[in-house]
Amino acid sequence: MQRINGGSLVYYQFDQWAVSSRLTHGIFTRLGGASQSPWDSLNLGGTVGDVQEAVRENHRRVYAALKLDGTRACTVWQVHSADTVVVRGPVPNRRWLARADGIVTDLPGLPLVMRFADCTPVLLYDPVQHVIGLAHAGWRGTVSEAAVSTLQTMCSAFGTRPQDVQAAIGPSIGPERYQVGEEVVQAVRETFGKVDGLIRRADDGSAYLDLWAANQLSLERAGVAQIEVAGICTATRTDEFYSHRAEAGRTGRFGAVIALA
Repeated sequence: MQRINGGSLVYYQFDQWAVSSRLTHGIFTRLGGASQSPWDSLNLGGTVGDVQEAVRENHRRVYAALKLDGTRACTVWQVHSADTVVVRGPVPNRRWLARADGIVTDLPGLPLVMRFADCTPVLLYDPVQHVIGLAHAGWRGTVSEAAVSTLQTMCSAFGTRPQDVQAAIGPSIGPERYQVGEEVVQAVRETFGKVDGLIRRADDGSAYLDLWAANQLSLERAGVAQIEVAGICTATRTDEFYSHRAEAGRTGRFGAVIALA
């Protein structure tokens, strides 16, 4: 990934899309916003206790940094599902479109936005049909294959072929920090038919889930070959990212934004 210092804001872009003239995107850090501690400072989450005026200002700064029209931005109420919606524009007088964890569109200039604090952002782009998708995948979304649901919606709604898709797996809690219970291990086994390469056992027997590898495997099994993985652990890098696990649940949400030029 490329780290971009846009004045006070700092955000990342994936190498495969950094110079694209057909696509605008950014994985924003927590730096450069208007929020006070413990949400300091570029918190995009509107339901975590932060002052709403600060959250609105943070959104304004994000869209300004990418030269996007924030009034057209579309998001969902994230519920750790595998549901995906096709986006045609924002709903009047409402901040979210539906309860879902995947959104897709083929409309230029329509930003897709989601919020994260350890869960995995998965960005998808079909350069042939000119379609984008954005998914939110914690452990529940990963084992229910939210990223693949988003891909399949691109295919059914817009004629996308998986082999044409470019995918990007963003910063999230990493495999060295994401300790999970045995119910998660079993869910991983049921979805993937294995845990090797996805679950690591520590010396004391505790289990750690690799969200990056699991989402990559899901997409590869669905036919996606072009996958870039950020490899940035949010729980380790709380200097730049919010982490629900590392900050004991009292923290903000960083944003992932993607739009067609």
